[in-house]
Amino acid sequence: MIKKKYKVKGMDCTSCAMMIESDLEDAGVKAKCSFAKEVLEVEFDPKKVSEEKIKETVKSSGYLISS
Repeated sequence: MIKKKYKVKGMDCTSCAMMIESDLEDAGVKAKCSFAKEVLEVEFDPKKVSEEKIKETVKSSGYLISS
């Protein structure tokens, strides 16, 4: 398992963070997101989910991600 942190821009509330967590969990990623800190912490198996897939999922949710 790999653990990573990302900065996420564009979240306005807890619901935004919860939506990102839910979308990532649907993709097989364990996620914890804080809109106040603009931080996303993920844990994933690189054999099942790529880092690119994580970034694409967050972007498709409507938010900007950086490492």
